[in-house]
Amino acid sequence: MDMAERDGWIWMNGSFVPWREARVHVLTHTLHYGLGVFEGIRAYQGPAGAAIFRLDDHLDRLFDSAHILGLLHRFERSALAAACREVLVRNRLLAGYIRPLLFLGAEKLGIDPLGTEVHAVVAAWPWQTYLGEGALERGIRVKVSSFARHHVNVQMCRAKSVSTYANSILATREAKADGYDEALLLDTQGFVAEGAGENVFMIKRGILHEPEMTSALDGVTRRTLLTLAAEAGLPVVARRITRDELYCADEVLFTGTAAEITPVVEIDRRRIGSGAPGPWTRELQRRYFDCVGGRDERHREWLTAVR
Repeated sequence: MDMAERDGWIWMNGSFVPWREARVHVLTHTLHYGLGVFEGIRAYQGPAGAAIFRLDDHLDRLFDSAHILGLLHRFERSALAAACREVLVRNRLLAGYIRPLLFLGAEKLGIDPLGTEVHAVVAAWPWQTYLGEGALERGIRVKVSSFARHHVNVQMCRAKSVSTYANSILATREAKADGYDEALLLDTQGFVAEGAGENVFMIKRGILHEPEMTSALDGVTRRTLLTLAAEAGLPVVARRITRDELYCADEVLFTGTAAEITPVVEIDRRRIGSGAPGPWTRELQRRYFDCVGGRDERHREWLTAVR
């Protein structure tokens, strides 16, 4: 469905407006120059009703992203947290994807944003499996992109920035044009960085390996996986990883709010492990969905009730 042609409500700058009336001017600064930050947050239906997964962690990152990029704004954390809950209620969603966005308005143009106002929106809508039907069950095919992930002094890699995703779009379009489901990007030195919209992990001989956190985004789902792996007795090592190591891994998986925990079963036409989602990936998926669904009592603090 056309995202502009929906019924419902979107929170804009402190009040709710009808979905179809949530408009900005064509000379909005962020539209022209790409300075803005956002979050992707999921809500799940559990035994106690709808709950948002790790809302506080996502808002921490949103505010950190704004701070990194120098977006000085007037919005209180509590107001955005309330908006994330209320947008689900107003749109009658028991589960869904929430998108908070901070962006610069149309008060002026020119590269220097001084004089522009920071605006905020929060929207929510139903969103099922991000990487395609059956991705969570069967796994996906991935291509190493010809586009490198940003150097740490080219893009502020700890910020979830609007402009970062031009790089992701180029990589994704290339991968899909070649018949793959998703792209994997290397850093500017040739080591594994992350997926186009996901963190990446590999499992080899009973150890979970992740790339050093340099050019990759510090994902909230990534942090969740590290906790769940430790609880499952799976050791974790962070280090530089080469693409050919991924080819020879026992298991590879992507993590992200949209992607959740998605098995990778093929990279660059090389089968990963058995060519099917592996046992550790299945176990981590099970633990993750127990958490987001409210069935794991140990991590109830990760859930924020909508009502």
